[in-house]
Amino acid sequence: MTSVAQTRFGIIGSGWRGEFFLRLARLLPERFRVTGVVTRTESRGAAVTADWGVPTFRTTADLLAHERPDFVIVSVPWPVTPEATRELVAAGVPVLAETPPAPDLAGLRSLWADVGDSGLVQVAEQYLLMPGHAARLALVRAGVLGEPTSVQISSTHLYHAVSLIRGLLGVGHESAEVSARAFVAPLANPLSPAGWSGDDTPQQLSTTLATIDFGGRMGLYDFTDNQWWNPLRTRRLVVRGSCGELVDDRVVRLVDPSTPVESFLTRRQTGLDLNLEGLDLKHISFDGEVVYRNPFVGSGMSDDDIAVADIVARAGAWARDEGPAPYPLAEACQDHLISLAIEESVRTGQPVVTATEAWGR
Repeated sequence: MTSVAQTRFGIIGSGWRGEFFLRLARLLPERFRVTGVVTRTESRGAAVTADWGVPTFRTTADLLAHERPDFVIVSVPWPVTPEATRELVAAGVPVLAETPPAPDLAGLRSLWADVGDSGLVQVAEQYLLMPGHAARLALVRAGVLGEPTSVQISSTHLYHAVSLIRGLLGVGHESAEVSARAFVAPLANPLSPAGWSGDDTPQQLSTTLATIDFGGRMGLYDFTDNQWWNPLRTRRLVVRGSCGELVDDRVVRLVDPSTPVESFLTRRQTGLDLNLEGLDLKHISFDGEVVYRNPFVGSGMSDDDIAVADIVARAGAWARDEGPAPYPLAEACQDHLISLAIEESVRTGQPVVTATEAWGR
């Protein structure tokens, strides 16, 4: 078996999202190692060291002086992300920034002007690497549906959803017209990141609907407040093409001018019923062909954790000049540009047309 290089990364920030990366290193120590975490206070640093067994530092300079990592993950509040990214780029260190890379359009433009040409910044946008989405993307890129013409998504919010829409359509940085509205309706909301509330009383929750016209290709965005957690709202993804349609895991397409056929994406998920191989995703197949293989077989990770681990591993390979850029800053800037347009259209009640920004030229 070919050995895989261990990815060494530092982390700036010690919040709940940073713990995703610490958990990866604990679960897969042969693949990932944390060289240190930058925290604001000694007390928080002591808590991180006690919980995760990694050194902590008060400054980025101290982190880099201790041991030079392959790259540094910036996992801090939105307003702080651009400054931490600039500091690392000034030190010549590759960066994997959390989403979004800046909070607003002015911030995106300023950040791009300062670091866009450095080639040192990637963004931890992992949704296209989630197993199900990666399998769907493989089918689209293989031409199973013909030319992709529209994507409808009701799953995750704003820039994450835009990333999926753009990726599945193969859309770049061209101008787009966004029309969005928000609607409020009662919905029970019994589960949140804090856990089950024990309350099934309907709350007034907002649903945002938006169309994104890329000029011949279209995205439809549908998101309800707390949809990530709410078990009363399912996830749906539709990709329509010139010769077929994908709805979640079901595909209908033509195999000749008069023969439409139906096929399914099928997960090999072990550990269910009397399968004794352990709880794990092995692969996803389509018509007998494997279209996605779990790069971390044996870990028992959730789909989201697999995707996060995948982008961290890809960022490590990129930083060591062993692989392509996993998700460049320009792509994440474009995702957030369109998500900001969705919010502006909701706020004004008018369509918003995005311009071609510096990162798209």
